[in-house]
Amino acid sequence: MLTFSSITQVLDFAMQSEQEAVDFYSRLAQQSTNESMKQVFTSFAKEEMEHKLKLLKVREVGLSHWKAEFVADLKIADYTPDVPSLTSLSYEQALVVAMKKEKAAFRLYSDLAEGVSNPELKDMFTLLAMEESKHKLRFELEYDQEVLREN
Repeated sequence: MLTFSSITQVLDFAMQSEQEAVDFYSRLAQQSTNESMKQVFTSFAKEEMEHKLKLLKVREVGLSHWKAEFVADLKIADYTPDVPSLTSLSYEQALVVAMKKEKAAFRLYSDLAEGVSNPELKDMFTLLAMEESKHKLRFELEYDQEVLREN
């Protein structure tokens, strides 16, 4: 388990994770041959950048009020195989990787929320966890519509 000695370290770690997500979705968008998913991956890269900017703002000016909401979980990502490489992914594999990445991001922010005592910071990480959960749901719905229904 990661340990942090300050809120700044927590925020820096979270911002680094968001940048990795931006890079990840940007790569998937570049590699995608499906135009609609290329747009989805590009959109998610932008959303992850917005998350990073929110965290940067919190680090620079402090916390504002956050509101988390419940997001459904289809649990499809729990039952899909791991994909070994990001090079030349099929559409199905790209969706699997994206679902698993969002699931990991959800866990990260949930764990960070549990690990801080500041209630506003806890709310912010809970909100970010729900945002990542929404992303996973979007990929699960796409997987359900485009992969599971074809089989």
